[in-house]
Amino acid sequence: MDSRLQLRVQRYGWDRASTRYEALWHEALAPATHGVLRLARLQPGERVLDVACGSGVLTRAALAAVGPQGEAVGCDVSEGMVAVAQATSIGCRFLRTDAQVVDEVLPPDHFDVVLCGLGLMYMPDPEASLAAMVRCLRPGGRLVVSVWGERSACGWSGVFPIVDARVQSEVCPMFFRLGGGDTLRTALAGAGLLQVHTERIATTIDYADATTACDAAFEGGPVALAYGRFDTPTREAVRTEYLDSLQRWAREDGFALPGEFVLGRGGRA
Repeated sequence: MDSRLQLRVQRYGWDRASTRYEALWHEALAPATHGVLRLARLQPGERVLDVACGSGVLTRAALAAVGPQGEAVGCDVSEGMVAVAQATSIGCRFLRTDAQVVDEVLPPDHFDVVLCGLGLMYMPDPEASLAAMVRCLRPGGRLVVSVWGERSACGWSGVFPIVDARVQSEVCPMFFRLGGGDTLRTALAGAGLLQVHTERIATTIDYADATTACDAAFEGGPVALAYGRFDTPTREAVRTEYLDSLQRWAREDGFALPGEFVLGRGGRA
């Protein structure tokens, strides 16, 4: 997919998902959020940038850690996400920008810590975005990111081929690339970071019922734009097909899907 088209798909897709995203995904993503904060080791008074901040969950947690003498800034490509973050956060600052040029919008060499929680997978050029994030760090600053892991370890991953079979271009063509093997470690080192550390976290995503599972996949996530354009019969068909793909993880009171995150940390020289 053309990078400009992919960026537009992500921008307007997350605009559509913004009002439901946090309610549908907050609990499921909590292990990744906590993992990023653990590796970041935020200290009172530090200046933090949260790239691809979404609804501001990680930004708010960062501000709580650095305190009133610190700074927490969030940015996202989605105007809808930025609006939700601004409406639900006190003391943080938010702006809309493409991660790949974040160092042109915010001062370079300024932040003690840059965070990016589950955002790199959506960027047309994650390596270029990482380089821009590193330029926002002060010398000696640190960067911490998380991405989804291996496709085979994420039970909800069937949503992509189901949607892609009905649209002209892939929604997230490279979504699982950074979660495979040592790809994230290589990307962080390639951005010039030192003392790179990566780790994997296995998790379980619980859904109380079929409606919640489908809403999270189709209305609160990366395929929301495509799903929003489907007619009613197509929506019913993709939901049925998706639920069929989840049956191996069905239980009496819903679904328990496997998931995997990869965390990465490195420091600027």
